[in-house]
Amino acid sequence: MAGSKKKVLALLLASTLTTQLAACGTVFYPERKGQISGRIDPVVAIANGVGLLFFIVPGVVAFAVDFATGAIYLPGGRRAELAPNATPDSLSEQLYASTGQRIDWQQDAVQVETLGSVEQVQQRLLVAY
Repeated sequence: MAGSKKKVLALLLASTLTTQLAACGTVFYPERKGQISGRIDPVVAIANGVGLLFFIVPGVVAFAVDFATGAIYLPGGRRAELAPNATPDSLSEQLYASTGQRIDWQQDAVQVETLGSVEQVQQRLLVAY
């Protein structure tokens, strides 16, 4: 009887550690992977926090994984889509409508590049900062 209790407890502990190492946000919302920032989802944060209460290391790992993958952030960020025949003038008008700021395309700090994929955009933004 004591041996079966130990096996059940070991199985429960192993499954709990495995789910915490996988990170709650990554398990609950795999479609959120790849987000860079946003508002933190309280459900995911609380679930990861429960991991901190019981097991410090897996809880910290769960937070680290969720932040690294972006799964802890709520969805809802607007995605920019650009028409293939966009011009600096049409871009300026769209940016002004969204932000209220005018862009001076002649400034030295302005760089215009054509990028073919979201990954290239992310890489360029990481290099810029």
